[in-house]
Amino acid sequence: MSNSVEPADVLIVGGGSAGAVLAARLSENPARRVVLLEAGPDYGPTRFPAALLDADRIADLDHDWGYASRGGRLSPEIAALRGKVIGGSSAVNVGAAHRARARDFARWAEQGLDDWTFADVLPYFRALENTPTGHDEYHGRSGPMPVRQLADSDLTPAHSAFVDAAVARGHNRIADFNGPEQHGVGAFAVNVVDGVRQNTALVYLTAEVRARPNLIVHGGVTVDRVLFRATKATGVVTADGTVHHADDVILSAGTYGSAAILLRSGIGPAGDLAALGIEPRGDLPVGQHLQDHPFFHTIYTLAPARTQTSPALGALLWTASSEAADGDLDLNIVAVHPNGAPFMPTGGIVALSTALVLPDAHGKLRLASRDPLTQPLIDHNYLGTDRDRRRMLEGVKLASDLARHPALTPSLAGLMIPHELPDDAAQLMQVIESNLAVYGHPTSTAPMGSADSPRAVVDSRGAVHGFAALRVVDASIIPYAPSSVTNLTTIMLAERVAHLVYTR
Repeated sequence: MSNSVEPADVLIVGGGSAGAVLAARLSENPARRVVLLEAGPDYGPTRFPAALLDADRIADLDHDWGYASRGGRLSPEIAALRGKVIGGSSAVNVGAAHRARARDFARWAEQGLDDWTFADVLPYFRALENTPTGHDEYHGRSGPMPVRQLADSDLTPAHSAFVDAAVARGHNRIADFNGPEQHGVGAFAVNVVDGVRQNTALVYLTAEVRARPNLIVHGGVTVDRVLFRATKATGVVTADGTVHHADDVILSAGTYGSAAILLRSGIGPAGDLAALGIEPRGDLPVGQHLQDHPFFHTIYTLAPARTQTSPALGALLWTASSEAADGDLDLNIVAVHPNGAPFMPTGGIVALSTALVLPDAHGKLRLASRDPLTQPLIDHNYLGTDRDRRRMLEGVKLASDLARHPALTPSLAGLMIPHELPDDAAQLMQVIESNLAVYGHPTSTAPMGSADSPRAVVDSRGAVHGFAALRVVDASIIPYAPSSVTNLTTIMLAERVAHLVYTR
């Protein structure tokens, strides 16, 4: 090991949707020395490649961790795309800018996180956002992250026809999913301006912020594990053996990355760690409650006169299955043009993709080895309960029904993927389970909760139970997968922890 020459007051591991926010906010105090370590390249505020700025290009394998995962019982291996670049997955995602719902936060509160209600988090959603539309009660005008509500005139013909079909089927029209009501169909809000995806590194780690003498950002640094003196974190060691000392360590390496670092550091299920020759420091359920939204794509070729595919992201039906709990919206049907996505065909296509966004099943993340360059073992356990399978089947049938509606059929030339959607429920379920994908919203590998909760790894401010000077602040601490895309909620988490812990 070699000693770092830059001891930090706060060392942040991971510069993605949470880490970039934390680096910007914590370095606002000129007396606090902040060091940010990012495993992917750091492009600064001006050198992002065109592929990462183009919001119509979904995913970028040049900036991906390459994670493979078990999807479910008939999907033994599926890609789990995660951004490996400053800005993290916010630099490669589709740019959906939707918050978790008030009902999602009520569920957190029911599990003992009683200061994470929607009333508690709304000020931070407003603080991160700048948007010209919507009601002042719900929206921010001067935050770092541009959020733009797509207008009807922005939508492609296929997007518009999808909305029309859903309205004709009796679904309410939603003008603003970040307002008071989400149950219905409408255009997405996006963190995209003039076709440019606004990732957290662009909007938080600006040239002005990077000029602060107390902020240092390093790209291309993979962290192995946290170092301790007794139960106090003292820094980290990287994959090449370099030691970075710090008074405080914050893991913001994402749901897969932060959990893997904790496990390599000896924090996790003691039996699993001992089997890998890792000395257990804290027997906590790291990786035991992984959740993500199972996703199933039906992809149609576009009719000759309806081939517009920009913007890629268009419209959403957010609704409840017949088995949804009262107040829950457990299904998303997304109309998107999957341009450039590595797992999609090219050409004039539209996907009507179904996600079960409040799954009962949870998966697991474990280490394959102690080597920090070896991928963790990710098992999403999608559709792992009968209720999950029934609700997903209902969602796919709903998407198929919309595709056959007279408002939408003129836009579609034919079903491309899968080859067919059988009418028989058992056969259709087999098609679904054999063709699952990730929605890209993994959470809950280090959930927040009280010290006596059997699920909890961190407290309500991200502090790891039983340890000093060590926090996790990213989507891994979300206690249950929210019924929404997760990017804005992850940014909000970072904003709120930065404010409550470091500015008071």
